[in-house]
Parts: sequence; structure tokens; C-alpha cells
Amino acid sequence: MKPMPAFVALVFLAGLTIGFLARSVAMAAQRQSAGHAADMAAIEKLHQEDVACTLAQDPKCLTALWSADGINLGFPGPPVVGIKAMEEAYAKVHAEYPNFHVLKYKSDITQVRILDGWAIEVGYTEAVFQVSPDAKPVIVPKTKGMRLLKRQSDGSWKFALVGLK
Repeated sequence: MKPMPAFVALVFLAGLTIGFLARSVAMAAQRQSAGHAADMAAIEKLHQEDVACTLAQDPKCLTALWSADGINLGFPGPPVVGIKAMEEAYAKVHAEYPNFHVLKYKSDITQVRILDGWAIEVGYTEAVFQVSPDAKPVIVPKTKGMRLLKRQSDGSWKFALVGLK
């Protein structure tokens, strides 16, 4: 008869432990889900800023989209590495083509994977631009690309690597 209370106590403790673990797992999943939602909202904000800055063609605005150690493979020639080089590259393009105008820019991101402060996104971009007001518009067809994003200390996201080739 004495083993029964020990058995009941053991079952009670096992149930308590399982309940505690289940609650901990549920709370961790909820925190992770909330963190993921915040990351996705911040990434969407970067996407909106990307469209606005691309349409405006403001070198400072375009530079602000990048992490300090960003790498841009979209310029002719070798990769542009670092925020200072990025600023110089955008300013150079703006100086060489002062009347360059983006008429349309669309970014359609189809996949985003976030892991440990980094995000990889895959999608398509398409654009229409004019080199000068009297030039015929150039249509850039839907192009598949990949971008690597880096979470910043303030929770925002910036481009770390862009390759659209």
C-alpha cells in the first residue's frame, strides 16, 4: 500500500514537468513568431524604401539602403564594396547621367528566409528608365535575382549583397 503514494507523487511530478515544458515551448514559439513578424515588417519597409529611392534616383537615399559592409554587384565592372564606395558609385552615375529617370520599378519578392540576423530573398525585378528626356524608354524585362539582407542593431534591415546578373 505504501508504494501507491510514491507512484502518485511521481505521476504528479511527471505531469507538472511535461506541462512546464509544453508551456515553455509554446511561449518560445510565440516569441519567435512575434520576432519573425517584426523582421518581416522591417524587411517590407526596406522593400518600400528601395522602390521609393530607385524611383527618386537620389544617391544619398540609395546609399542609405545598404549595410556598412554591403556588396553591390549591379554596377558595371567589379563589385562595389562598402558604404563609402557605394555612395561614390551612386554619385558618379548621377553625375554622368543627370537626366537619368526611372519611369517604373517593381520588385516582386517570392521567397524570404531569415536566420540569425540574415535574410536571403529571391524574386524578380522589372524596370523602365530613360537616360535623358528625349531618349526612348528602355524596358528591363522581369529579371530573377537574389538579395542578402542584414539586420541592423536598431531592428531595421539593409542590403548586404545584391546580385541581379
